Amino acid sequence: MAKTKEQKQKILDELKEKIKKQKSMIFVDFSGLEVNAITELRKEMIEKNCEFKVAKKTFIEIALKDFKEDIAKKARELQGEIGIGFGYKDEIMPFKILGDFSKKQENLKLLAGLIGKEFLEQEQTIAISELPTREEILARIVGSISAPISNFVNVLQGNIKGLIYVLAKAKT
Repeated sequence: MAKTKEQKQKILDELKEKIKKQKSMIFVDFSGLEVNAITELRKEMIEKNCEFKVAKKTFIEIALKDFKEDIAKKARELQGEIGIGFGYKDEIMPFKILGDFSKKQENLKLLAGLIGKEFLEQEQTIAISELPTREEILARIVGSISAPISNFVNVLQGNIKGLIYVLAKAKT
């Protein structure tokens, strides 16, 4: 059944709103992906303050024209059934989620991305999806900072243990 003009306008307004509040977007081709896989993907994205939206290329192009004209044209040229992953808090998170999901589901293909107003080609999009998340980077930094301190504490404990061992042997 064809959508009414009001329904189409509602879809378009919703897309424009999501585009305005996003920090990053990733375009994927989900041709052949089963409905339960898409549902699983949506749940995972919502858990991490992201969102996955499916829309016709025409709607995507019209919604992106208000955002940036040349990006709208590039989005129109994308092949396949297009889904968009929106990142609202962390720019890398939608890339990471969809990149990991595409490794499990071969029917999901990363096509292009957008961080801020910078358009990313497929190779750049895939490279960003393989980067560690913000939390992983912070954990590595904390580990790097704490490693010398904990090693120093272990060295100091070794001296104390050695002293106690020597004193215990001297008593006997």
